[in-house]
Amino acid sequence: MTISIKDEQGIAGMRLAGRLASEVLDFLTPHVQAGITTNALDKLAHDYITQVQQAIPAPLNYAPNGYNPYPKSICTSINHQVCHGIPNDKALKKGDIVNIDITVIKNGWHGDTSRMFVVGDGSIAAKRLCAMTYEAMWHGIVKVKPGARLGDIGHAIQLFAEGLGFSIVREFCGHGIGQVFHEEPQVLHYGKPGTLEELRPGMTFTIEPMVNAGKKDIRETGDGWTIVTRDHSLSAQWEHTVLVTPTGYEVLTLSAGSPPLPSFVTTTSC
Repeated sequence: MTISIKDEQGIAGMRLAGRLASEVLDFLTPHVQAGITTNALDKLAHDYITQVQQAIPAPLNYAPNGYNPYPKSICTSINHQVCHGIPNDKALKKGDIVNIDITVIKNGWHGDTSRMFVVGDGSIAAKRLCAMTYEAMWHGIVKVKPGARLGDIGHAIQLFAEGLGFSIVREFCGHGIGQVFHEEPQVLHYGKPGTLEELRPGMTFTIEPMVNAGKKDIRETGDGWTIVTRDHSLSAQWEHTVLVTPTGYEVLTLSAGSPPLPSFVTTTSC
């Protein structure tokens, strides 16, 4: 397993790309309302990334082995869609939950982050799933420090989410990121403490748990990209890009509009 270690120049590039990705979500937030289409959100994001930020939307035409090129600039996964939902002309409606996943490339570096949005006044169950998935992500982030193991991250997320009666999607995980969109290591959102790769300063990767209200089983739809829950239960996901520092972690995908930290988290950088 070859894991890239970023030097100071690389870390600076990752900080900029990460902040820009988060600022796209800040920009989109007031537009995520009943009646707007995800295609309209995609157009807003594309124009903001390319014209205002002078950056590149990484998902557009992204084509890993075995996949057709992804046709849009963002991913929008609604309700029982787990990830990689393709924007379309269907309008959001009150009560929907939607994950918006943003990855920008700036000066060759990737910033990758996603947030959940509740359209209008969602159900108690939907709001709880979104809130607890956010906390699950942070339970993983706070485990990041030199000498810790990737299994420590996955175990913390799994223990928290499954303790609430939710399930963790197994087939998709976080990933190393830098000048390549998806690189080593894979960051599982379940596992055993003290296992898998040891964390070292300069590593950058995403933590992005996909948490289902029902069972963990998923399937791919006919478009070749969109993943949904098999039992049609709601699914939520949050994502941050994280740097391993000499003493802990630094969350790289933060901006003025980022949601407040959970009560058990004291810092975004340590």
